[in-house]
Amino acid sequence: MSILVDPPGWPAHGRLWSHLVSDSSLDELHTFAARLGVPRQGFDRDHYDVPGEAYDRIVAAGAVPVSARELVVRLRASGLRRRRADTPGRRKPGQELLRPFRLRPGCLVAVVAPAGPVPTVRLDGGLAILRGWGLRVRLGAHVCGRDTTLPHLAAPDDQRAADLEAAWTDPAVSVVWCARGGYGSHRLVDRLDWTTMAAAGPRLLVGFSDATALHESVAGRLGTVSLHAPVVTSLPEGQPETTELLRRLLFDPAAVTDPFDGVRLRRLVRGTARGILMGGNLRVLTASIGTRLSRPARDGIALLEDIGEQPYRIDGMLTQLLRAGWFEGVRGVVAGSFTDTGDPGAEAVDRVLRDRLGPLGVPVAAGAPVGHLPDNHAVPLGVRATLDTDAGTLRLAGPALA
Repeated sequence: MSILVDPPGWPAHGRLWSHLVSDSSLDELHTFAARLGVPRQGFDRDHYDVPGEAYDRIVAAGAVPVSARELVVRLRASGLRRRRADTPGRRKPGQELLRPFRLRPGCLVAVVAPAGPVPTVRLDGGLAILRGWGLRVRLGAHVCGRDTTLPHLAAPDDQRAADLEAAWTDPAVSVVWCARGGYGSHRLVDRLDWTTMAAAGPRLLVGFSDATALHESVAGRLGTVSLHAPVVTSLPEGQPETTELLRRLLFDPAAVTDPFDGVRLRRLVRGTARGILMGGNLRVLTASIGTRLSRPARDGIALLEDIGEQPYRIDGMLTQLLRAGWFEGVRGVVAGSFTDTGDPGAEAVDRVLRDRLGPLGVPVAAGAPVGHLPDNHAVPLGVRATLDTDAGTLRLAGPALA
């Protein structure tokens, strides 16, 4: 085994940098770096970036000095060289994201509660469905809890964040599935150790509504495809056909090219667009504006849905996103369900969508079976798709999972 370091020669941020690697194991590399006080934030896929002034100290601690060329050769020979496209990490908006692995019977699902308290009866019904698919299920420590100070939360922020991070970094876990939505996920995203989560490898996040805050963060910080789909507590309410479509997308993703399974979308603005699927709950997306983890819709097909928002409030949120530049460079928009909007309902929402989004000059469709309704279809975020508003279709360019 060897810890290797190349000479300082890589300029960035006004200084020269070296690369620190292992040609044996990443665990060995992390242990060596921690002993020297090298921050985990300096790890990038297969190496640590270390400032040139630390080079002599690193060599004195036992690292073998090699040329930059030899470092790469030995890293490749060890099988530890990892391409950026194949590893979790930051991705720019509009880039296709890394696909987690499809599920197989026996895969472990970690259920977490990143937001509101979880109704036990509905949770049990959802867990039964997952187990019926041959999946193993493990609950986070605070899934059935309630914050005594803020009862609209399942537990204090640090406990909910710890459950989510522990699930994501457990090598046995294939899927991290949100138990329910509500409110609270925005409170977690700055508490999570995204560097450690990236090092754990790709996982599949599943949820919708308030989980939009997590979808944005997973896309931006981990560069990983996630699934906008029913939370565990809403699985028992789903239509049998919709639930089966979700199961097929998880276990046989190549068989699902139409996430809406033949539902014809309503054309608001005609046209065809190709881009990366992104978006989620309109209120949560609007609340993200101005934060580090907000993901603009550039080069994307934006999916939007919400509940309990009257047309004038939808108008206000769309206007805020427009004024903030969130829609700049968007390729197309798909509106899902906007339930409980009051009278006159869907027609008024369509008028708002057409008025606010029509001037963008991109195709806009409505009526997608996505959101707060029993027929909530699963849509993978971070994959390439084609929207055709004349045909009323949204087609995936390839399997959502590897």
